[in-house]
Amino acid sequence: MTNLAPEIYHEHWLKTIVPSLAFDPARQFGAWRTEIDARLHELVGTLPEPGRLDVRVEYDREADEFREIRFVFTSEPYVDVPCHLLLPLEGQAPFPVVICLQGHSTGMHISLGRPLYPGDEESIAGDRDFARQAVRQGYAALALEQRCFGERKDARPPEVHTFTHGCRHASMVALLLGRTMIGERVWDVSRAIDALAQFPQVDTARIGCMGNSGGGTITYFAACLEPRITVAMPSCYVCTFRDSIGRIDHCEDNYLPGALRYFEMGDLAGLIAPRPLIVVAGQEDPIFPIAGVEETYATIQAIYQAAGAADHCRLVVGEGGHRFYAELAWPAFRELSGW
Repeated sequence: MTNLAPEIYHEHWLKTIVPSLAFDPARQFGAWRTEIDARLHELVGTLPEPGRLDVRVEYDREADEFREIRFVFTSEPYVDVPCHLLLPLEGQAPFPVVICLQGHSTGMHISLGRPLYPGDEESIAGDRDFARQAVRQGYAALALEQRCFGERKDARPPEVHTFTHGCRHASMVALLLGRTMIGERVWDVSRAIDALAQFPQVDTARIGCMGNSGGGTITYFAACLEPRITVAMPSCYVCTFRDSIGRIDHCEDNYLPGALRYFEMGDLAGLIAPRPLIVVAGQEDPIFPIAGVEETYATIQAIYQAAGAADHCRLVVGEGGHRFYAELAWPAFRELSGW
């Protein structure tokens, strides 16, 4: 047998690599956490200094279930971020707020439960109308349009825009610039939290973040890098790198160059603990296999135990595939957040 295919070499290293910063209960927790934090900041790439947000409210109107404020802010030069802030009509302000992140989809209108394109209704039926769900729980909700999706999709002419996935070219250009798409999207979440401070109806001491698939990716990394997120609920993402993006075709925006030299996904939970973390997964998810989810969650449990917060993490598994499981997830979110 000849070793010609690249996956032969890669599979060998996926099986044998030992990340240098893998969690070890024998290590001093605080020192390990500081080291892994520094390494993650390095790997997500160069990020800008905070500048003028220039929050522009485009409309403010009341619907049957909520008050809706549409606004746009400037995340960094030449980068505008459209958002919808939904506020409950009942209850006492300021409200806890949940930042809602869509994955690879036609855009944040899915989170608002508003189908605009073919396939949107099916997507919403997979419990992906996150912002509406959060309002029904009594929370404010911020639907944020992520880079490369919806209103922020690749707008180059069709003759040069040849990739199937709209995130592909932008993700690769980010690498050329010493950035990553993960870092850029997390930056937008951090700046959105800055923008929320301008809305007195929102309690910025109680900020949740949640999303499915690509939204789960940024939920997890944002919780690692942004301490103002007080509770995180990533769905259909948390798994070993080895079993998910290492062995199954995924979009380029999922990858951090060199990550496995230093940590597996579960190790990064050391940057979230002791804040509440609800991991949502599908038993039959074909691209984030449940065996990898369970292995990762075992690491997360050990880390939370070492952080003195063993009861602050939870794994919620639905019986289906790659989707959100609202009926199972929100009770866990409410219990662990205390909201």
